[in-house]
Amino acid sequence: MRTIVLVKHVPDTELPRHLDTATGAIDMSGDNVLDEINSRALTWALEVRNAAGGEVIAVTMGPKAATESLRAALAIGANEAVHIIDDAQPGPDAIASSAVLAAAIKQIGFDLVVAGDASTDGSTGAVPAMLAERLGVPHLTYVTAASVAGQTITATRDGGDVSYELTADLPAVVSVTEKIAEPKVPGFKGIMTAKRKPRRTLQLSDLGLDASSLAGGGWTITSVTPKPPRGKGHTITDDGTAAQQITDYLANLQIIGK
Repeated sequence: MRTIVLVKHVPDTELPRHLDTATGAIDMSGDNVLDEINSRALTWALEVRNAAGGEVIAVTMGPKAATESLRAALAIGANEAVHIIDDAQPGPDAIASSAVLAAAIKQIGFDLVVAGDASTDGSTGAVPAMLAERLGVPHLTYVTAASVAGQTITATRDGGDVSYELTADLPAVVSVTEKIAEPKVPGFKGIMTAKRKPRRTLQLSDLGLDASSLAGGGWTITSVTPKPPRGKGHTITDDGTAAQQITDYLANLQIIGK
């Protein structure tokens, strides 16, 4: 069984993030890491591989620096890594990105595609669904637990007060939440082994694509506005009416009913 895990190189969530006002995208000039949701997705995919056999291939699309996240994926346990890198590749456009990823996945071949439900930089959550549509396969969404038996994937989706059980025949796309698995931390052995694992790069031309075929993906960022600074907190002095003050304050914010 061949499982493809989509991984993304994103700004470290532990550090302040800034938008590039020229492009509308997140500024990638700082420290960047493998998105944690991808680490969780990869950890689960490796559990499936260890139980059912096969291989796990990490795929990313991004600049040269994204190689670091592929190295991390290999150190965690992926068998192979594929890097789609091209000066003409699309920017923050989910429609165009899904077209490129779908072309690469078709070329590589797959039984299962695993993705995080949303990246921590763009957070559109749209690419997995677009991929499934382009690949013509089922898509299981917001998955919190899953298993594969033969040619069937069975998954659980939490829905507040209820829990859904979903099934689909392979090949399929599954997008997972942070509950799918605890992210595996690569050890020294994994880091050293990663250096010997196969890595390859693909350009748009290798996929039968070019910049013109990806133009006009469907959306345009018209403006970028920095988030306003956080205001001062509201101080409540307990003079015997603190409970009522808190209730009134939350009611004014429409967090609770009056």
